[in-house]
Amino acid sequence: MAGIEAGTESHGEVGDRRLVLASQAVVRASMLRAAGLSFTVQPARVDEGAVKDAMRAEDPDGRETARALASLKACRVSAGAPGAFVVGADQLLVCGDEWFDKPVDVDDARGQLRRLRGRRHTLVTAVCVARDGAEIWGDVACPELTMRPFSDAFLERYLERAGDGILACVGSYEAEGLGAQLLAEIEGDWFSVLGLPLMPLLAFLREHGLVET
Repeated sequence: MAGIEAGTESHGEVGDRRLVLASQAVVRASMLRAAGLSFTVQPARVDEGAVKDAMRAEDPDGRETARALASLKACRVSAGAPGAFVVGADQLLVCGDEWFDKPVDVDDARGQLRRLRGRRHTLVTAVCVARDGAEIWGDVACPELTMRPFSDAFLERYLERAGDGILACVGSYEAEGLGAQLLAEIEGDWFSVLGLPLMPLLAFLREHGLVET
């Protein structure tokens, strides 16, 4: 899951290939930076709620919706950045027949975690790359997580300690932080749990000369 990064940060270019991250998520930028990539950050302005509402009835597992949102973000930024490789990403939490968004406030977070408690859920995590306004590649990963049956008392302590940071997290938790105490099991790619299928993305960027071979 990902928090919010204030502003944008420039990291230059890789050779003559510009790389742009169309996301304001701190964790996604941190993953790319830790992997040695140079990039600029330009968040996309997309009405995610409208896309989800339009697709929810026809896409119960969320895969097509996450992919569509990632592509829309990448393409929108790419249209204004000719020649650049623009990375867009999106993550949906699906539990049963319910989709979970970022909570609007602490009370909403409390309700989300009560509904997830003791249950298995999927983090549908999509990444797309666009160039000159068109998608040229994409991938979707679906790690599965099980939340342990924690007590109400633990939930209240968690909400107090986690603070407003969880309002930026799908499902109201950060698996890389205090939210790990809510979980019993994780199956699947760790980078995708954090919000970006990093290995497939690096392979694509390597093929196109943005990462050393």
